[in-house]
Amino acid sequence: MLPQQPTPLNAYPLYWAECYGRSPFLPMSRTEMDQLGWDSCDIIVVTGDAYVDHPSFGMAIVGRLLEAQGFRVGIISQPEWHSADPFKALGKPNLFFGVTAGNMDSMINRYTADRKIRSDDAYSPGDVGGLRPDRCSIVYSQRCREAYPDVPLVIGGIEASLRRIAHYDYWQDKVRRSILADAKADLLVYGNGERAIVEIAHRLSRGETIESITDVRGTGYLISDLPTDWTVIDSTNVDKPGRVEKQISPYEIIEPDAPPSTLPDSSRATAGVDDKQDETQVGAASAAIKFYSKSEQRQLRKAVREKTVLRLPAYNVVKNDKVLYAHANRVLHLETNPGNARALVQNQGGQKLWLNPPAMPLSTEEMDFVFDQQYARVPHPSYNGARIPAYEMIRFSVNIMRGCFGGCTFCSITEHEGRVIQNRSEDSIIKEIETIRDEVPGFTGVISDLGGPTANMFRIACKSREIEAACRLPSCVYPQICSNLNTDHSSLISLYRRARELPGVKKVLISSGLRYDLAVESPEYVEELVTHHVGGYLKIAPEHTEQAPLSKMMKPGIGSYDRFKTLFEKYSKKAGKEQYLIPYFIAAHPGTTDEDMMNLALWLKQNGFRADQVQNFYPSPMATATTMYHTGKNPLKKVDKTSEPVEVPKTAQQRKLHKAFLRYHDPNNWPMLRDALREMGREDLIGGGANQLIPKYQPRTDGSYKSARRKNSTRPNSKQKQKGNTKKGQILTQHTGLPPREHN
Repeated sequence: MLPQQPTPLNAYPLYWAECYGRSPFLPMSRTEMDQLGWDSCDIIVVTGDAYVDHPSFGMAIVGRLLEAQGFRVGIISQPEWHSADPFKALGKPNLFFGVTAGNMDSMINRYTADRKIRSDDAYSPGDVGGLRPDRCSIVYSQRCREAYPDVPLVIGGIEASLRRIAHYDYWQDKVRRSILADAKADLLVYGNGERAIVEIAHRLSRGETIESITDVRGTGYLISDLPTDWTVIDSTNVDKPGRVEKQISPYEIIEPDAPPSTLPDSSRATAGVDDKQDETQVGAASAAIKFYSKSEQRQLRKAVREKTVLRLPAYNVVKNDKVLYAHANRVLHLETNPGNARALVQNQGGQKLWLNPPAMPLSTEEMDFVFDQQYARVPHPSYNGARIPAYEMIRFSVNIMRGCFGGCTFCSITEHEGRVIQNRSEDSIIKEIETIRDEVPGFTGVISDLGGPTANMFRIACKSREIEAACRLPSCVYPQICSNLNTDHSSLISLYRRARELPGVKKVLISSGLRYDLAVESPEYVEELVTHHVGGYLKIAPEHTEQAPLSKMMKPGIGSYDRFKTLFEKYSKKAGKEQYLIPYFIAAHPGTTDEDMMNLALWLKQNGFRADQVQNFYPSPMATATTMYHTGKNPLKKVDKTSEPVEVPKTAQQRKLHKAFLRYHDPNNWPMLRDALREMGREDLIGGGANQLIPKYQPRTDGSYKSARRKNSTRPNSKQKQKGNTKKGQILTQHTGLPPREHN
């Protein structure tokens, strides 16, 4: 039975090694270990990122948290991976290796949306690319095994989270099995992982074996046989997919050349469950429940659910059957609420992957405990001051919360951090700002961001804990804001006011993405934000103007943007400030047609926007939109024979065209756009009129054309101001279609 009330992070008895105290930096060499008086490390974290001792970097959070439990933690950062020798640099860990690819999936870090190799890496010293291998977690795990075969191996981080079940891999254009099976690790930790990693460390330190640790929430492991004391429900009974090949059980691994006589019986482990009924009433237990009182029935149903596992279609089935792949992805997302999620099992080919339900969210006190550790807040001295762009971006920023209940299908935040917002206390946040002011080199008085995955979800939650624990909806704000959601922004307003009143703090900016459809519910918040916390530009993400792609993104209509824009301009004018919105848009998202992109381009032109850098949709592992991209199905609804097909711009030519529509103003794109408009029967949009998109003729090819960013500053020039033109010449900054920096 999985515990519902977890041990608080600061309630564990300290490990004996706490007598060594805290280290200025977690050691990355034997010399540093000697200086600390260590003969060995208890835990070694291997990471694909440069070691920056800052709470925006995963290895620092995990390392400092384990140090606070009394463990000696070493860091192996970006090791040369062609042999096992660099993985022996700190010696043999006493408890386990922890392996992470870093703050990004290693494939997204290394390749562009067009599958081209990047030359840079924001998480490496000197912004140098290529310092980590492709599929980083797998390679590092193999080398750890070679170095010390008998040491327990735990993988985690964003790469492990997003690849925890059979998943579509964009770079190979195929479905891969769980990363746990490929890495051959002992345990997989998904989500932020503090609860899991602390419990694992303490249990190993007490002498438990890694094989016996099977009941930790937020973890996965491989098994040979299903346990006999659990109720097993086939996922197709919970969420019945459409017509599939009437052949074999989709839950077993079947060799493609197996004769029909050897195919297993597809009978269910339990009776079918009506999706409209309480799905926990299964097996013999449900028959007895009805004889108890209502309160007793609730407790018994909860007990039955906690011992229920959903069986997903097997890896070798979903890799060949797109209907069942979409079904499996849909079920996974339905089982992400820690309050009601069930365990999942999926055959990986010989072994079965078992995933325990997600970890319970951290309380405010626990969030404070995590962020109040003694971080150095600078890169490790071994980098000799080399520039690490990801650190430069967050050096003077403060993360105030975690999680996102927006549910955007192209984003991986909820798959990793969950939909329940986890907040820090105001005092903890203010203390961090004061630490930045007093201790971080180069601070000029400007806090670059008070935010998180979404800037304005701080202390916003469901009005009822019971409703929140029972909810299975993928979003609290789509298709409209849930009536049970408390949209009060007063806590955030109070935090902003207190932060900017601190001595030595000149300005507090908000740079994280803003959920504008939520913000308009609190005009007082918008006024506070616009008056005091915008540095000339505010980024928001309408993503598109057309309803078809927006419905596949689970984003609000462009009308919400217009309402926010009205408030933004009203309060900017009231404050006497010239400020601009920077909207982000995604090209080639599933559900987008050529006509949709044409209409978006027209909207951009009519509103005077010129996008300088744009990027196509990037199919990150396990995202709902990635499932649409791979299958052409919509897992937001039941995947059956009546499901609407999803338009998927997949070819290089079409993706290039959609990108060109966003940069309609670039003469280099005009020949392609002319051809496309003619083919679409929209030749009327070719010409020099105000309502036309592109001119009929090409300009000189002498290199005289320059982009909007290079030609003008983002602000209107003096002539534009004199003419009262505050829109023409505006630009849009780059939108990658990826989650925020600290997630993916």
